[in-house]
Amino acid sequence: MGGRDWLGSALKPGKHTIAFDFKYDGPGPAKGGTGVLTVDGKEFARKTVAHTIPLMMAIDETFDVGIDTRTPVDDSYTLPFRCNARTDKSTFKLGPEQLTAPDQKAAAAAAAKARD
Repeated sequence: MGGRDWLGSALKPGKHTIAFDFKYDGPGPAKGGTGVLTVDGKEFARKTVAHTIPLMMAIDETFDVGIDTRTPVDDSYTLPFRCNARTDKSTFKLGPEQLTAPDQKAAAAAAAKARD
């Protein structure tokens, strides 16, 4: 990300704060956005993506912390991919809904159809 070699950049031992902030280009489904990775309050990398997942993910996809067991983010590593750091705390701050009312209705209809 951002032209820096993430895998070749090791953090010094000790406590660190790593944060990822994603600004969505919504409202509406599948819009892109910009992600910013910070380490100890300093920007480490910034990446813009053209689009996100339209409505739903596969039922077997997981939300992993510390290990990636399903679909890799990219092909630069093999699964399962483990983080060898100790995590004391994880915090997730979810922003407001980014779908318009018609998009929310379409998503609910698609979810209901998938359950049938």
